[in-house]
Amino acid sequence: MQANLTRRSFLKGAALVMSAPALMSLAACGQKTVSWDGQTFKHGFDLDYRPYSYVDDNGQNVGFDVELAQAVCAYYGWEYVPVPFNWDAKDAELSAGSCDCIWSGFTINGREDDYLWSKPYSDNTQMILVLGGSGIAALADLAGKKVGVQTATSAYTLLTDEEGQKELADTFASLEVYENYTVAITDLKAGAVDALAIDVTRANEAIANDSSLALLDEALGSEQYGIGFRKNDTELCDLVNAALDALAVDGTVDAIAQGYPEIAEYLTLGK
Repeated sequence: MQANLTRRSFLKGAALVMSAPALMSLAACGQKTVSWDGQTFKHGFDLDYRPYSYVDDNGQNVGFDVELAQAVCAYYGWEYVPVPFNWDAKDAELSAGSCDCIWSGFTINGREDDYLWSKPYSDNTQMILVLGGSGIAALADLAGKKVGVQTATSAYTLLTDEEGQKELADTFASLEVYENYTVAITDLKAGAVDALAIDVTRANEAIANDSSLALLDEALGSEQYGIGFRKNDTELCDLVNAALDALAVDGTVDAIAQGYPEIAEYLTLGK
């Protein structure tokens, strides 16, 4: 991978993009980042969230977010350190300093004040995944059905929040909560649940591997993905933002996205 800018000129440009308010914020917090040492980048991600991040059958860390994080590290010369975890452990891992960020198809919407966010890099939508021929053609058809969802996801929040789609969820026979979507999709195909509330990109990846699956036309909600940092890690956040811009300009982002067609149409970097 060869960037159009030299590392020296890029670092200089990255420093310039740090606005006066951002610098004031760093001074106001009175402390440096908790764990980032300027040489390594500990990437925290869901170990089973295809196609953004996952550990494959060979024990390799793969996915769009993994490759893009590695590209950021290559650009700056940082050491890339993968930190895969079960999704419901993400906040504990970040707070403890085990990772420097949460970067794994992570929704900004509804969490705006909980983290220091990078710029959005992808749009996304929550949808309903079903088996073709199930007789479920609309959200109204979910009444009396068993619906699955992964814990601590935007889809779960939508279905349990009074300001979201809880009224719809109250019509379900049950809401089955899974640790990950791989198990949930297996249960859907086995008939253990009737439908899944799921991000469209994750659903498209599943459909690409099994044509018996289908999405309803109606959406549950929409969102944007970003990278979540600890609130005092302003310098790191600004550097990652600057790298994302440069990697969009030099074609690296599009090159990575070619390997993940289910994601490519939703990317917002450089657009």
